[in-house]
Amino acid sequence: MGDIVDAGGVRQHVRTWGPEDGVPVLLLHGNCSSGGYWEPFVRDHIGTDGPWRVVAPDLRGFGGSEPAPVDATRALRDFADDVAALVEAVFGPQARPVVVGHSMGCGVAMQYAVDHPERVAGLLLTAPLSPYGFGGTRDLDGTPTTDDFAGTGGGTVNPDFVARIDAGDRSGDEPTSPRNVMRTAYVADPEVFGDDEDALVDTVLTTATGDDHYPGDSVSSESWPMVGPGTRGVANAMSPRWFRVAEELVDLDPKPPVEWLWGTADAIVSDTSLFDMAHLGQLGVVPGWPGLEACPPQPMVGQTRAVVERYADAGGTFTETRLEGCGHSPHLERPAEVRAALERLTRAGER
Repeated sequence: MGDIVDAGGVRQHVRTWGPEDGVPVLLLHGNCSSGGYWEPFVRDHIGTDGPWRVVAPDLRGFGGSEPAPVDATRALRDFADDVAALVEAVFGPQARPVVVGHSMGCGVAMQYAVDHPERVAGLLLTAPLSPYGFGGTRDLDGTPTTDDFAGTGGGTVNPDFVARIDAGDRSGDEPTSPRNVMRTAYVADPEVFGDDEDALVDTVLTTATGDDHYPGDSVSSESWPMVGPGTRGVANAMSPRWFRVAEELVDLDPKPPVEWLWGTADAIVSDTSLFDMAHLGQLGVVPGWPGLEACPPQPMVGQTRAVVERYADAGGTFTETRLEGCGHSPHLERPAEVRAALERLTRAGER
C-alpha cells in the first residue's frame, strides 16, 4: 500500500499515516529493507493515537521506488536529495519534520540535516551508521585505517546473500538467506517479528541489486583484505572514503535536538560489529588479518558518542538511550522507548 510521488526526478513509493495537519514525521529505513520495515511500529505504536503525520518513503532502489543508480562518490547525498524533494512535495516547502532514521537511514538523515539544517525539527537516530561511515576507520576521530579505505564498500558484501535477494529466496534454510540474515542480524530475538516476519522478509527482497544499487562495484587493494570501495552503489556510498559528515554535523546551524538510541546486542552497528571486516579478521572468520595495530575494528558506537558530545559542546543538545539486550531494530524491539524519544522531540519542536 502507498502512493507514488514524483519528486526530484525519481518516482518514490511512499506510505503515509495520521492526520494531514499533524506534526510532520519522516521515517527513513535502513539498507536491505524498505519503508515497510517501519509498518509494525507505526501501526501498533504511533499511527493511530499520536499527533503525527507520518511519511515513510522507500529510498531509491528499495521497495516500490524507482531503482535510480547511486553515485557513491556523493556518499548518501543521492538519497538525501530525494528526501529533500519528497519533503517539499508531501509536507510543503516550509516544513520542518522530525526526521527518524534506522541504520543507513540515519546516515541519510544526517546528510539531509547537513544540507538543510533549517528544515529539520529534530533528529531521531536508531542504531545509526557512524558519522564516519561503515568500516575502515580506527579510532574515535574516524582516522582511516589505510589510505585507500581497504575493507569497505561493495566488495565486502557476501555475494551469496546478494544472489539470494536477486532470486527472491524466502526460505530460511541457509545462513545467507535473507530470512536467516534478518533473524540473526536485524534483531536480537527473532520472536519480535511475530506474524509480520513474512512481510518484513519481503522488504529485504525488494532491494535492487547490481553495481549501481546493492552492493555496488569494488576495486582491488594492496592492503588486507585486498578489496576497496568502488564509486557506484549503496555499500560504497557508506564507505568512509565517501561518507564522512562528523565535522558538518558538529557545525550545524541551526542545531536540531538529537535523540540517539542504540542496542547493546546490535550485531551490525557495534564496536565489535559482525559486519566489520576488521572484527571478522580478528575473530579468524576472514583469513590474513594483519593484527590489531594495523587493522583494529571500527569503534562505531564510540564514534557516534564522540560526535554528539562535540555537537553538544558546540551548542546542540542530545539524549543517548542505551537499550540493554536490544539488537539492530529498536523500533521493533523497544518501540516504547522510540515513541518516547519521538514525543520528546515533538515537545521540543513546540517550544
